[in-house]
Amino acid sequence: PSETPPCSTNTTEKSSTPTAAFVATYKHRLKSKSAKMAAKKLKKTAKSKPPALDKLLMPAIGVALALMGWQYMKGAANEIVRIDPTDELALREVFFGEGPGKSYAVLCHTPSADPSKKSLPISSVFQDAADEYASTNRADFVLMDCNYELPESGKTVAERFGIDLKKRPSIFLSGKVGPPKQVPLKHLKTGHMLTKLLKGMLEPHAQKIENTKDLKAKCLNRDMCGLLLKGGKPEPYVKDAVSNLLNKYPDVTFASVDSTLMLLSNLEEYLPEYKAGKHRFVLFKKVSGGLDIAGKDENETEGEADKKKDTGRLVTSIQPLQYDSLSFGSINTLIQNAINTKGKSMRKIPALPTIKTRTKKLEAAEKKKRDRFVDRERKANEPKPDEQQQQAGMGGRFSQSNDGTKEGRKAERDRRREEHRKEQGYKPKTPEEIAEIERRRRERMAEEEAKWNVGYEEEEGEEGGDSPVEEDYEDLDGDEYVDLDEESAGGSGDDEEEVIDLD
Repeated sequence: PSETPPCSTNTTEKSSTPTAAFVATYKHRLKSKSAKMAAKKLKKTAKSKPPALDKLLMPAIGVALALMGWQYMKGAANEIVRIDPTDELALREVFFGEGPGKSYAVLCHTPSADPSKKSLPISSVFQDAADEYASTNRADFVLMDCNYELPESGKTVAERFGIDLKKRPSIFLSGKVGPPKQVPLKHLKTGHMLTKLLKGMLEPHAQKIENTKDLKAKCLNRDMCGLLLKGGKPEPYVKDAVSNLLNKYPDVTFASVDSTLMLLSNLEEYLPEYKAGKHRFVLFKKVSGGLDIAGKDENETEGEADKKKDTGRLVTSIQPLQYDSLSFGSINTLIQNAINTKGKSMRKIPALPTIKTRTKKLEAAEKKKRDRFVDRERKANEPKPDEQQQQAGMGGRFSQSNDGTKEGRKAERDRRREEHRKEQGYKPKTPEEIAEIERRRRERMAEEEAKWNVGYEEEEGEEGGDSPVEEDYEDLDGDEYVDLDEESAGGSGDDEEEVIDLD
């Protein structure tokens, strides 16, 4: 009974044998999978192995030296120059734009009185703007002692030109851009903000006009100004055209106004009629006067005020562009023609334009005003009766008389006849002279008829007397004339024949 039955032993061996085989197979698969993963890791490690340091050492040294050199050259190039306040020529160049005509960004910086001590550091805003904007060469960044007392006036530089030193950093623009203007503190928070302000003030761009004051100060008070009246959003080609014109004509001011919202009174009748989406352009040239009756404008330097001769009410002239579409070529031709003729081809207007908000009521009033203006122009251009006759006599492209009809051709012949008589100095004949000429003509005709109508004359001679041929005949030998017909007839006269004397 203690012995295990053979059936149970066989059953246990049969049930344990598959489990061992499964475990062995699973272990073998794990080993092969781990071996493959290890092999992949080795391959990746072999591929991503960094190169030797000696291969990267020389390029790294070259890049470092290049960066050091660039930083050194940048610092040397952007070194800020200090203006000597004792140099009168330098001061006039900085404040009044004399000399080369540069624009200056000036930082009021007082040097240390003791050479052994260091002066105050330069403003980081000014230094950053100089590093960022100096490459454009549109402005020179300089330092100046604004506390220096000018010997002539006894005032400091800041007092003389109205610089508030309490606002720090004290930075102002001067030179070609105009009289000294201090930069507000809101633009001096970062160097980039100052650079943005300098771009807007120094780089050429079209002035934006929103009211009549802007129109007079920014456009009409300039020597020559081109005004773009936008009928909508400008297309890219319009922007490119204006940009190219700004670069080509730096002495001409360009401005723009939104015609969809604003209307220019005293100017619309001279321009093409407003249409939505259509842009218009007009060129202004100042004839005389200025905004300040005393003769000095708000943007004018003292030197320009001294040279200015024409003072009084501002008077301007216009030349509108009559093309439907704007382009660089058409505007360039308009400006070039105005420059070449010195404004003689432009039209002087009696009143300055004013800007008003566009309304239907104003549009109706401007339309009536335009109709009256067009009617006046048409009547003024119509020739008077005497001028019409003169133009008809001139003919060609100045006359409409020769239109191909019978009357037109006759008028053309009469015109040419008159021209010929004037060239030849012809004088009309009196009735007496005409009658005398006619009488002489008839006598000549009678003489010619008598010479050639021989047979008729002989018959008259037989009837009425001797032949005129015999009377007029003269014997050059001095002998007596003998009639051969009479000799042959023997004087009988019965059988007379008519014989023509060929001699």
